[in-house]
Amino acid sequence: MGIENMGLRESKKQETRQLISDHATRLFMEQGFEQTTIAEIAAVARVAKKTVTNYFPRKEDLALDHQEEFATTLARAVADRAPGESPLAALRREFETVLQERSPVAGFAGPEFSRMIADSPTLTARVRDLHDQREAALAAALADAAPTPADAPTPADAQAIAPAAAAALLAAAHRLLFQRIQDLTLAGESNDRIAAVLAPEAAYVFDLLETGLAGPLASES
Repeated sequence: MGIENMGLRESKKQETRQLISDHATRLFMEQGFEQTTIAEIAAVARVAKKTVTNYFPRKEDLALDHQEEFATTLARAVADRAPGESPLAALRREFETVLQERSPVAGFAGPEFSRMIADSPTLTARVRDLHDQREAALAAALADAAPTPADAPTPADAQAIAPAAAAALLAAAHRLLFQRIQDLTLAGESNDRIAAVLAPEAAYVFDLLETGLAGPLASES
């Protein structure tokens, strides 16, 4: 009985969280993120203002539901890559997957949501922060995936900075592709059209990365 009650309570919490998030997103898109208050969101969701802040400590959290997934997706692609698959190949495959899925993680958010972010200095800054977090997580994953010193193709004094340098290049490429999707969305292109445009562009970007990151990130024996 206790376990059932715990399950019901958790389910109710998730329902309340989703309800608040849905109402907040609607208000943000209708009124603008900066113009909408927590009090307004609480009133529309019919909950106390403190309930909103308990579920969402920061106002930005109400608008960006996929923050954790976004910040960790590149690192997870490297950590979970197939045996013998290089980190670069895993990241390329991961992007191809999210592109095919029209995933919000890749930048597919719809014109109203994309405009809401573009028009909000707060959300724009938060997205930049998330890109930075993504890069830091990727650097840590690449450090874990780095070859042992005996096998490392880079000089010993460069081995320490190599994962961070590679992560910076890879993260910059993903920022570029993410923004490209956002720009095309705001230009009125459909998701299918965006995916068709991005597929060859992403392939070109990853080809450049493979040339520039030749070595342990480009291929594994």
